[in-house]
Amino acid sequence: MIVRITSGITGLDELTSSGDDLSLSLGGIPENTVTLLYGPGGVGKSIFCYGFTYHGLTQDEPCLYLTTDLGIRDIYQNMADMGFEIDGYLKNEMLRVVDAAEGDAEFEESNVYQSSSVKNPTDIMVKISRGVNSISENNSRFRSVIDSVTAIIESNDEMLIVRVLKTYILRVKEAGGTAMITYTEGSADPRTETLIKSMADNIVKLDGETIIIEAMKGMGKKEASYHITKDGIIINK
Repeated sequence: MIVRITSGITGLDELTSSGDDLSLSLGGIPENTVTLLYGPGGVGKSIFCYGFTYHGLTQDEPCLYLTTDLGIRDIYQNMADMGFEIDGYLKNEMLRVVDAAEGDAEFEESNVYQSSSVKNPTDIMVKISRGVNSISENNSRFRSVIDSVTAIIESNDEMLIVRVLKTYILRVKEAGGTAMITYTEGSADPRTETLIKSMADNIVKLDGETIIIEAMKGMGKKEASYHITKDGIIINK
């Protein structure tokens, strides 16, 4: 039986469920897998990650969140605008952020906040590894997000980042985590893009109108329309 975790995305668990197969009767994202969420810019990939992260926190599943496009203040505000209050989860160290976008001088380095740079993937991996180690010590189930890998690819040698991603995926899965990685379609060489897809267990595409599950452990291709609201992504039945 495939163990799945609820996604936090309205309609996604229903889309990934099947009454005909007992292993799929409960939908969601397969536990201890890596999902590549890709598509053009501005189609809701980050919003998807916010929902995935916050829902996990409400289920007592901590999250390690690497951000490369937006700083921690922007993420904090974006999630607050969606009704996702994260103060308490930062205070009790359920949510930990590695900020490789710009850093914030007003946020002191701590267990829940680490600054880095997209131009220094080695430092990013060191801080992610520390976070994974700390979270997994007391939690058999946790979530991890990279939003997004695009900025790291654009700032470094692409093959180096492919190796870094392999290390990240191995580390998270060994520790029992379930990961989400976002990527902007077409921002890397086609060969690199193919390699990135090959490392994921699940591949999901958003195009602004349709969510396409191109591959997911234990099931075939599925798709549905979706729209973005103030509360997040809503997948239509």
